[in-house]
Amino acid sequence: MMDKAEKIEAFYLKEQPFKDGIDLLRRLAKKTELEETLKWGAPVYTIKNKNVLGIMAFKEHFGLWFFNGVFLKDPKGVLENAQEGKTKAMRHWKFKNIEEVNEKDVLEYMQEAIANQKKGMVLQKEKSSNLAIPVLLKEALESNREAKIQFQSLTPYKQKEYYEYISSAKQEKTKLTRLEKSLDLILKGIGLNDSYRK
Repeated sequence: MMDKAEKIEAFYLKEQPFKDGIDLLRRLAKKTELEETLKWGAPVYTIKNKNVLGIMAFKEHFGLWFFNGVFLKDPKGVLENAQEGKTKAMRHWKFKNIEEVNEKDVLEYMQEAIANQKKGMVLQKEKSSNLAIPVLLKEALESNREAKIQFQSLTPYKQKEYYEYISSAKQEKTKLTRLEKSLDLILKGIGLNDSYRK
């Protein structure tokens, strides 16, 4: 099995249209103090284990994503908002070809992103305390004393993750599947996303 460093190398060695472009972005990232790691199958550059930027390649473009790009001054006007919702702070800088990459500009954006991270500039999640327990979950916990006790022992944050997970399902069938999965985890006294937090 490949270790993390080998997986990163494999990402950059893979033959694809923007191989030269992402190689260049990687060289620029390595000129900074950022540490190279791999998350979600793509290279991510961190400082003190905090995500600062990532390098991506798609069919039509390649580029950078800045995890807290919302705070970048963006003097060149190149940053695009990532999809709405969960990634309010993230900004993308897309390139169609390697000629579009101005090394000096890219390094300046990278350095600003690092400086912002060091200052602790992170977009705070909006507190939505009005999130109600889904009826399905409430009924399941009422009918299972052990699950109810375990659920009440979880932190409010972990309880909220279960609320969102179940209530965000569009179809009733999906809600029931998610409820079943949730109850298994709750009975073990673990949060929905605990396995990702390790």
